[in-house]
Amino acid sequence: MRGLRLQELGYLIRKARLALGRTQADVARAAGVSRTTMNQLENGLFPDIGVRKAQAILDQLDLELHVRPAHRRRADYVLMARTAANGSFRGKLSEAELVRVLLTGRIAPRHRPHMRALLAEAPLAVLKGLVHEVGRWAQPGRVVENVRRVSEALGTERRTRTWLKDT
Repeated sequence: MRGLRLQELGYLIRKARLALGRTQADVARAAGVSRTTMNQLENGLFPDIGVRKAQAILDQLDLELHVRPAHRRRADYVLMARTAANGSFRGKLSEAELVRVLLTGRIAPRHRPHMRALLAEAPLAVLKGLVHEVGRWAQPGRVVENVRRVSEALGTERRTRTWLKDT
């Protein structure tokens, strides 16, 4: 099982920064990164960040990163959803791209078939788990609204409407 995803780290950084009353620009400057990097990291849109940069940001927010053995295995809905979305497509949808769609509500044209397959065919338990898992890294209701928007764009809103009511 995977541990902390970059999107979850970004959410925790944003939460700590706001609790301290600091701006993105202030933390970015003190950590030696750009404000754009801070913004993208906090919004789950930064593709990757090195350990040194992450540690510099965490230091500014009085946070620590710990490495520990994994104790229990829990369902990884992002991985299950990605697997369901990829099916037999030659081009594959990565976990990062899937999460980006859920956090932004925007789909790259090459991923429209993947998202349509996911929303139209994946087990409802996987879809609900996916929205719940990614929803923990965003503002309340943001992922649900983005799924509605994506579903309308792809013509799967009839099925999506049914299970989103329970989410």
